[in-house]
Amino acid sequence: MADAAAMGAVAELWRYPASSLAGERLDAIMVDVEGIEGDRMFGLVDATDNEIARPDRDSKWHNVPRIRTRLTGDRKLEVAAPGGDWMAAPDADSDRAISAFLGFQASIRPFTRENAAAGHSGPLTAARYRKAPIHLLTTASLARLKALHPEGAADPRRFRPNIVVDMAAVEGSFPETEWIGKKLAIGELHLTISEPCRRCGFTIIAQDGFDNDPGILRNLVRHNAHNLGVYCTVDRPARVEVGAPIRFV
Repeated sequence: MADAAAMGAVAELWRYPASSLAGERLDAIMVDVEGIEGDRMFGLVDATDNEIARPDRDSKWHNVPRIRTRLTGDRKLEVAAPGGDWMAAPDADSDRAISAFLGFQASIRPFTRENAAAGHSGPLTAARYRKAPIHLLTTASLARLKALHPEGAADPRRFRPNIVVDMAAVEGSFPETEWIGKKLAIGELHLTISEPCRRCGFTIIAQDGFDNDPGILRNLVRHNAHNLGVYCTVDRPARVEVGAPIRFV
């Protein structure tokens, strides 16, 4: 089947080694049928009751997205609280640094024993939802949100996409919301758009570079049925690089 003309290109690639913590921007990602290699391997819990972080529900977690994460070349997690150095995790020292930053006893924990650092024998935690393989967002939808809410920061970090596609704005439209059921090629990667991404209170929380802003979610509720971006399933795994063309197939 011949491919249609490219309608955009990959502008940003993100993975989130630890749920709710800041993501890691990359030049390339490996995608298999389950999702991005290294994505959402760990969670953060309140060590007193094992409650997993819920920045969308409880203000005590609102500073969690300011904690940076990255994976080393051998897929070990490192975290850094604001103003602090990179530290190995899960680890007692990094847990102490995160706890001091948040103001209560918190702990990084792997979701599975396979995700644990070498030698880690501590407790696991359970993911609070089954993640979609890929979350895709277009700059056209960010531009539409900005047009509706010009005083706000329509920063992709609010929405935690894996793939940000640069494409021309479509006046009056959040275009990918209309792609449900369609198939995309991003370089050699083939995806099916499976469902819209319903947004929650996480989107309004302040992060480095932008403030708390209820108007972000208010406009998505009013103008796009709570949605921004789409979830995708993987039809053909591949490596994807920034700049890869995107087209319908």
